Amino acid sequence: MRDVFIIGSKGIPARYGGFETFVEQLVRYQKSKEIRYHVACMGDQAKEFEYRGCHCFQIKVPDIGPAKAVWYDLAAFRYSLKKIRRQSMKSPIIYALACRIGPFAGFLGGKLHCMGGRFFVNPDGHEWKRAKWNQAIRKYWKFSEKLMVKHADLLICDSKNIEAYILNQYKQYRPKTTYIAYGANVGKSRLSDTDGTLLEWYRKWGLKPKEYFLIVGRFVPENNYETMIREFMSAKTDKKLAIISNVEENPFYRKLEEKTGFSGDSRIVFCQTVYEEQLLKKIRENAFAYLHGHEVGGTNPSLLEALGSTKVNLLLDVGFNREVGEDAALYWTKRKGSLSSLIQTAEELLESEIDVLGSKAKKRILTAYSFEQIAEEYEKQFLG
Repeated sequence: MRDVFIIGSKGIPARYGGFETFVEQLVRYQKSKEIRYHVACMGDQAKEFEYRGCHCFQIKVPDIGPAKAVWYDLAAFRYSLKKIRRQSMKSPIIYALACRIGPFAGFLGGKLHCMGGRFFVNPDGHEWKRAKWNQAIRKYWKFSEKLMVKHADLLICDSKNIEAYILNQYKQYRPKTTYIAYGANVGKSRLSDTDGTLLEWYRKWGLKPKEYFLIVGRFVPENNYETMIREFMSAKTDKKLAIISNVEENPFYRKLEEKTGFSGDSRIVFCQTVYEEQLLKKIRENAFAYLHGHEVGGTNPSLLEALGSTKVNLLLDVGFNREVGEDAALYWTKRKGSLSSLIQTAEELLESEIDVLGSKAKKRILTAYSFEQIAEEYEKQFLG
């Protein structure tokens, strides 16, 4: 039996977040009976529980600002080491999602090696580029990334662009890397078009099927909400822009309103968050088009889910998004007028052209990003 400890996600069952979705699907699509997953979960009390045959251990984390994530990962790593030692586990793996504990990676990795274990890392995206962090925190994330790469036995990159960056930026460490993407599925939502939950959601936000553009993602500056909102406001369209995001008590929301005055445009609708999987899938299916402005990070789960559900996808033209969407999407830049023009172009597409884009998008997911395929590739790495 191979014990695999996964730390760095907020835990499962998944709500929002790329890593949480990844862990949820890794467990859901597990095939090998030779693997036992142990998943760290962030909570307000320490406890253990079972979920989909997986052992979950909840870590109580103090509210200490940006250092909270570092504290959480360190506590989860220490817990994992203790459990490995107590149960005399053979050849265990600790898989850290993101590069938050680099200054401690050599020490902790050394302890794991002494127990016959291996240390895997998913380097995530360029955390040190995120606009929400001040200069000091950005320097820490970059330094931490360097040390995580140095001490990892294997770096599992979810983007070929990220893998190339790691191999080039840290070639002095001769990092061992492999590429395994995130996954998504193309199955339709179990909800019908007349489902009461769906109709109530539409009523609440004043939306109609195929009469809205959609954005789903974290409400942070590097996802280019300002550009998307400004461009939509200048586009000649009667459709609405539905934004599903965590804007509650978000300072960025207030600053953005001051800059753009979006509250004066009745087409801009902030729809809070949607955690129910089938409802969110149905909302994606019924969107006229999906807007994606992420430019920091690797393969983004919300983009994969959009390609699996929404026919027309308008993506920011950066390497990460091109790698995923290829010719199954349309692309815009941050140049003024680029997205607004593309929005109007999308509205002029013939139904047959929309269907072709939708078919290409689903084929892209089926051939390169299916959850079943991703879970199988991970199992090979863990058992190999």
